[in-house]
Amino acid sequence: MSFDTPAGTRGARQPAGRAFRWLNTLMARRLRRKGGGTFMGFNALILTTVGRKSGLERTTPVGWFPGKDGSWLIVASAAGAAGNPAWYYNLAAHPDRARIEVDGRTVPVVAEQLHGAEREQAWQQITAAAPRFTQYQVKTDRELPIIRLAPRPGGE
Repeated sequence: MSFDTPAGTRGARQPAGRAFRWLNTLMARRLRRKGGGTFMGFNALILTTVGRKSGLERTTPVGWFPGKDGSWLIVASAAGAAGNPAWYYNLAAHPDRARIEVDGRTVPVVAEQLHGAEREQAWQQITAAAPRFTQYQVKTDRELPIIRLAPRPGGE
């Protein structure tokens, strides 16, 4: 399925700026040093994408939830902002060129956006584990995209 969630017309302010980039760098460094861990109460991984315009690698710590068959589910919430986070568009442009760092290992992954009943089931799982995502959804009029990251065949 395609990455097809348009930006909304209302929402919280999207996290951005120099302080936000510094915090992401600090969090990624901490996760690497500890070989994984949690961030704001979530299991956290480091997502590396290829920039859709620049072609440069971009790293972002994100919360994850367990998916089927050893996959990882992540939510492009941007804390309820009207727009999708930049990493969402990078994954849309290059879904087969991403990798994650989780539990002290690096895993090449393929990204897929969930839709329909599969998305609804994942949403129920995610909001049961982390109710704050319900609050993020209320803040914006876009449907928060849920992305499955599955190990890339022949990638490890």
